[in-house]
Amino acid sequence: MSLPFPEPTAPAASRAEVFLRYLEFFRSRLVSKLEGLPGGELRASRLPSGWAPIELIKHLTYTEMRWLDWGFEGHDRPDVGGEQDVRGEEKNGRWHVGPDETLAGLVAALDAQAVRTRAIVAAHDLADTGQPGERWDGADPPALERVLLHLLQEYARHVGQLDIVSELAGGPVGE
Repeated sequence: MSLPFPEPTAPAASRAEVFLRYLEFFRSRLVSKLEGLPGGELRASRLPSGWAPIELIKHLTYTEMRWLDWGFEGHDRPDVGGEQDVRGEEKNGRWHVGPDETLAGLVAALDAQAVRTRAIVAAHDLADTGQPGERWDGADPPALERVLLHLLQEYARHVGQLDIVSELAGGPVGE
């Protein structure tokens, strides 16, 4: 079930909590749209680029991991192995979900990353600067607030794309 939209007038304890509420909303919309797709549409593509809806959940899980765990906190990347790139998601230039990966498993991975994201945000001030590292390509690391803004636009963009694909497939649309 999708969470309600985090209304701008709803009180929040902090700006960090506002960011987290929006991330939780977009994650819930992503999952509800994927779960609501008609049979066979989860791994099918309706677009010239060839991406399938199920690929978005893996991409966004790794996006959070890349920006917060590997980038902001500077943790080492896990060994993802196989034919995937160092981000753990691409194969032949596209996001990749293996045939043995299920939506339930990918939702569980997203949920685990959400817990990690909340812990990282709780442990820092929004003005805290990330750790130097290869993630920033030699530039100064951004503040946590900038990272969270980037993640929100990433989610909003991709959930909007999924909304269009879902409509074409006869699945759920809208907020």
